[in-house]
Formats: sequence, structure tokens, C-alpha cells
Amino acid sequence: MKILSIQPCSLYQNGGAARVLRRLYQGKESQVHSLGIISSPTPIKSGNIKETLIPAIPLQQKWMRWRLRTFVTWLRDNKLAFLTINKIYKTAAKIQYDAIHIVSHGPFGGAFNNDSLMVDKKIWVSFHDHFSTTGSSFASTGNLWNKAERRLVISKELGDEYQKLYGDREYELITDGVSTDEISEPTNIDPSKLITIYFAGLLHIDYYPLFNILADALDSLSKKGYKFKLIMRGTDSVSFLNNRLFETEYRSNFVSDKEIKQELDSASILYLPIKFTLPDFYLYSLSTKMIGYLGASGTILYHGPADSAACKLLRNSKAAAICSSLNVNDMIEIMTQLVSDKNNYAANAKQVARTDFNFEVIQHRFWQLNT
Repeated sequence: MKILSIQPCSLYQNGGAARVLRRLYQGKESQVHSLGIISSPTPIKSGNIKETLIPAIPLQQKWMRWRLRTFVTWLRDNKLAFLTINKIYKTAAKIQYDAIHIVSHGPFGGAFNNDSLMVDKKIWVSFHDHFSTTGSSFASTGNLWNKAERRLVISKELGDEYQKLYGDREYELITDGVSTDEISEPTNIDPSKLITIYFAGLLHIDYYPLFNILADALDSLSKKGYKFKLIMRGTDSVSFLNNRLFETEYRSNFVSDKEIKQELDSASILYLPIKFTLPDFYLYSLSTKMIGYLGASGTILYHGPADSAACKLLRNSKAAAICSSLNVNDMIEIMTQLVSDKNNYAANAKQVARTDFNFEVIQHRFWQLNT
């Protein structure tokens, strides 16, 4: 069984979608050909999976100022989307595959309305986020939902919502997972030593208010004698973290999943922010970084809406310390409890990883119909 994997990124770049796919394909790389649609220049990296990158037209360049970036994005996703879609057609036509696995994310979902691309092929579609948050259209998402032989969703909340919107079709829960040997022993925080706080992922502007609250809380606690180091993996420096009372370290280069795991296990606190500004995102999405956090040694600090899919899971299982406001005093209170008290958050998180996000079970579920 040969799979053509089509997603809006390279499999070999930082990011949750790429990580999920790399892990699903682990051990069966020779059966996969990746077709990554990229919207900005991406350094070419290689791995065990054969990959072809398709640059969207036009590419967004680093030197572009925000007004130009906004215009280029609008042009790419609207007026000139057909050019990128044609490139997808032509590239896919040269690849031999039995099944096509599509990540429904972004403006090029219309490419999969072409039945000639999928004739006599099995069609599996992954839905990682609500269409309204990804640049996908209502119509193209519904088309994929109903056309797919398998619908793979990130959360039960998203699957149930799409059943309401598009029809009562069966879906499967397929996301990232934690393998048995990736579940580390939980550790308690020692307030007398350096406390490391780790965040993995791109830092979008919508998350700035959350990080400002965290930073202000860390400044306040630093005045009381605590020592903190904030490690940012996968993002560039931001000015509002300058001249703080704690250390900030940026790690922007690509590293392997094994190295990410080592970084996670070395952290005292794993920061999980979810933006308050987009209900269609937080109500239905489960952050892939959260799942990696569950298996790590440290304690998860959730910061975001109380009614998000992630918060419900973490609160119900008592697997994280939770701050559900943008009030710095609330964050200070939560952080004080977190660094001063012994708790079972980390131990509970490991149990959730074993029961709900067992990687071996998830990967078997993905491949069981592919043979």
C-alpha cells in the first residue's frame, strides 16, 4: 500500500502537523510519498520519507513588511489559488499511490474536488482544526468530509461538530501519541533551584497577551527570590521578553523528535497557552504539544479558556495546573502554588498519556486498514 500524503507544510519542519504525520508514518516511511505545500521559503531537510515540496504562488518572503505580507497572503489564497492547485494536480499525477491522505487545512482544499486526482484511490482526510480557523472554506471542507472513506479528527469535539455541519458520517480519533518508552517519571519542582519553563511552537501575535501575563508573573515571583529560565523552542525573539528579571533562551533550529523529548524532560514546567480570541479554535482543537507534554517529566501549566477542549481534558484528569484568565494576579497565585506545593499533576498526566494517547494504539489504528 503506497500513500500520498498531502499537507500544508514539509514533514521536516517544526510544527504540530508535521510531527503528527512523521510519527504516524514511523516505521513505514518507504510506503509514503509526502507532498508538502509551503507558503514561505523553507530550508530543504531530508528524512526517511520521500518528499516533494510545492511552493504556493506567490511565496511570502521574510523581507516583506506586514502590509505586503497581508496582500501577498490574500493574493495567494484567493485570486491566484488556482495556480497552486494546478501545481498540486501536475505533481500528484507523476506519483504512484494507492491511497491519498489529505490534511484538510488551508485554502487549497479545492484541489481535491477534482475526481481525476482520486479516481480508484482510497481517500483519508485528517481534520486538525475547525475550517474557519485554517483558511479552508465551508464547501471544500464539507466536500472532503463526505467524499472521504476515512475521516480522522483531532478531537471528539471536532468530529461531533462536523457531523452536525456536514452529515452523520463515522470518524476516528487520530492524533499524536506518547509511546510507552516516552513516558517519563514525574518530577517535583524544587523552588530552591533554577525553574525552567518550556514552550514549543511558533509564537503568533494572538498569544502575546498570554505571554505578557506569564512574564509579568515571573517578574513578580523573581522579586521573591525564585529563579526562572524561559526556553522558547521554534520561535524568534520577541521584544516584550527583553529586560526581564528572568532569563529567556530561544532555540529556533529544527531538531529531531528525540531531541525534543530530551528538552521536554529537562523542563520543570511545560507552558501550554491557548488563545482566548478564537472560539472555533479552542473549542475543537487539541494542541499536539499538549500530548507530548503529557509524557514529559515536568508539570503542565495550562493558560487559556476554561471551556476549551484541552482544558476540559486536563481539568477532568487533574493533569495540569490551570490559569483560565488574563489576570496577572491569578497567574501569580497559580505559579506560587505550582512551585511551592507537591502535587500529582505530573503523575496524573502520565496516566492520561497511557490511557488516552497511547502511541502504539493510535499508530495501529491508523495503519490497520492500510494493508
